[in-house]
Amino acid sequence: MRRALTLLSLVTFGLPAAAETLQTSAGPVRIDPMVEGLETPWAIGLLPGGGVLVTERGGDLLLIADGQSRRVSGVPDVRASGQGGLLDVTVARDFATSREIFLTYSRPMRGGAGTALAVARLSEDGSRLTDVRTIFEMTPASSAGRHFGSRVVEAPDGRLFVTIGDRGQGQLAQDRSAYNGSVIRVNRDGTVPSDNPFVGQEGVRPEIWSYGHRNPQGAGLDAQGRLWVSEHGARGGDEVNLIEKGANYGWPVISYGVNYNGTKIGEGTSKPGMEQPMHYWDPSMAPSGLLVYSGALWPDWRGDLFVGSLKFDYISRLDGTPLDEREQIEGETTGRVRDIVEGPDGAIWFISVMDGAVYRMTPG
Repeated sequence: MRRALTLLSLVTFGLPAAAETLQTSAGPVRIDPMVEGLETPWAIGLLPGGGVLVTERGGDLLLIADGQSRRVSGVPDVRASGQGGLLDVTVARDFATSREIFLTYSRPMRGGAGTALAVARLSEDGSRLTDVRTIFEMTPASSAGRHFGSRVVEAPDGRLFVTIGDRGQGQLAQDRSAYNGSVIRVNRDGTVPSDNPFVGQEGVRPEIWSYGHRNPQGAGLDAQGRLWVSEHGARGGDEVNLIEKGANYGWPVISYGVNYNGTKIGEGTSKPGMEQPMHYWDPSMAPSGLLVYSGALWPDWRGDLFVGSLKFDYISRLDGTPLDEREQIEGETTGRVRDIVEGPDGAIWFISVMDGAVYRMTPG
């Protein structure tokens, strides 16, 4: 009860007096704090009608609506340890009729925890989750407290993509009998789509869509419905990848980074049969959250990628062919940007872990 009261007293909604104005390539932008007082926020989900869902890694799901906040009950138990806990939240496209949301989290299991995907219904009054079903879980569990991923993206056809990190066991990212270091694809009920690339192959997890990833913590769709991910390298070699069906993204055989002790990773930067990143950062900027922007409020940014930096406290804007970082949007509000999403009106929402806040960016 003390935890719930603390949340209700600390979280506030909409403080326009504290807005920050930043200069960008598209002109001045205004950044308003929309939610403050959060404890290790991880993801944002925007509801039809203006409500905001926010996950806190410790295991709380908050609903901010009508100027008030509440903790939503019924969230699955999580193992909040290391980088694990309650992670992503995505609002189903048909939420207006289904009331469904998707959650990823580190699920406690024998031997540790594994990245899991749940679907649930948000009650009409927003106070609780009902019909909570875990439709995918990474097994076997691992005691490692790092590299869970984990974003969930609903594709145009309604299938779900989930990004999973290598859990600190890089060699397993090349082992398709394991989920480590993969993007998986499942139907909304957790069954395996018949057109997944490895269905029917002996010894291969049929949910796997792509593999050879290290720790993908950003994911989003472009206007063509293609999936893009951003993922952490080691020391250098953070990547943006365009995900192709059945493709191998090389970790830990190829990388543009080095180990934290300075030694070489794998066999170099390229190898036949392994995909090249669309962009990489060296030094690492620790990417988390990825948005492909529609251009609704800033037409000059149509199709551009926005990726949050946990290390250097900015939002990276990338575009062009080849894809390159064109701009760093940086200010007092961009400390450790964990998630970034587009609102229905084209505004850009993002989480600052450093501030424990959710911000909204609009033209200034």
